[in-house]
Amino acid sequence: MIGVNYKKTDATRRSLFAVGEDQYVNILCDAGKIGLTDLFVLSTCNRTEIYGFAEDASTLSTLICEHTEGGAELFNEIAYTKKGMDAMQHFFQVGAGLDSQILGDYEIVGQIKKAVKFSKDHHCMGGYMERLVNAVLQASKEIKSTTSLSGGTVSVSFAAVQYIREQFPNIKGKKIALLGIGKIGKNTCKNLVDYLDTRNIVLLNRTLSKASELAIDMGIQFAPIEDMDAVVASSDIIIVATNSQKPVITKDQLAAGSQKLILDLSIPYNVEVSAKELPHIQLVNVDELSKIKDSNLQKRQAEVPKALVIIEKYSKEFIEWHKMRRNVPVLKAIKTKLEQLHQCDIFISYSAKYNSVPVYQNEEKIQKLVNGLAVKMKEQNQQGCYYLEALNEFIATA
Repeated sequence: MIGVNYKKTDATRRSLFAVGEDQYVNILCDAGKIGLTDLFVLSTCNRTEIYGFAEDASTLSTLICEHTEGGAELFNEIAYTKKGMDAMQHFFQVGAGLDSQILGDYEIVGQIKKAVKFSKDHHCMGGYMERLVNAVLQASKEIKSTTSLSGGTVSVSFAAVQYIREQFPNIKGKKIALLGIGKIGKNTCKNLVDYLDTRNIVLLNRTLSKASELAIDMGIQFAPIEDMDAVVASSDIIIVATNSQKPVITKDQLAAGSQKLILDLSIPYNVEVSAKELPHIQLVNVDELSKIKDSNLQKRQAEVPKALVIIEKYSKEFIEWHKMRRNVPVLKAIKTKLEQLHQCDIFISYSAKYNSVPVYQNEEKIQKLVNGLAVKMKEQNQQGCYYLEALNEFIATA
């Protein structure tokens, strides 16, 4: 695994390595061309990481750098690399929300599922990686249901709502525009309604039908993306959760407007950074939101040891499965040898004398024996000739 995250760099430099949908496709296509078929890219507002099997981590980093704007020199300066067990443990912690910018942020689970599905749809997800992903998601689910690590509703979308509440104790009369209704946008919309008790919200989205569906469900307004300039101009609070590679709101668009609070939840930034220079614009990005005083943080930190115990359980199970994979070639060879016994004249004579069913028709018996041998290899982990053991056991029960 190699990547960049909020711990080593700010959102400005991190955003240079953000991966959009088109870039995802190009990265996976290029991976296939060089023989990499078991990998996925996780790109969120606080990290861009690529997990996969390769001879060297630089092979993975090259895929990221060739399809993002930051360049190899900067990436190598701010990136971190983890291999083998360290990479696996890191993935477990990311999936649990332990490595999130806001501790316990459960939105990461949906982002992992989306990234893995995208990779699988493009034939870049092998059985080994899929098994690891499932283990990480199972651990995350148990942590969510048995601890309070994600207690108090923690996420970037909720941090945005907290910030608005601090800036506007009386939200009535304030008009809110929400651009983009992906995962974060939808969650932000629901949090605005639930926690601020306001429906003075206008949704804008590239696909109008998605905006109208959510707006009708939440009892709020929506508008076509073509009306964005007018909606932005008339709003007091603007939340941007779009997924564009370039700013959707520029300094020029805001220059002649009124006092506004703008929360940019996008990586890369979807509001032109220079808009901050305007005296009537208060622009806040995801890194700044994550620093908001969180009254539930201490409680969640106390749950970290419990989460680590759960991760240890699932990582051990995965390692056991991994070790068993080493026995697969032996088990397959043993099964083949047993199936070929019908070619041995001595055994054919023996089988005909003591067993009415020819050995080569005993597929169920062979599979049962191989399954039993697999259990012994796992539990006893002993050295020796499993061919002879299997043959002796088969003949004894023939």
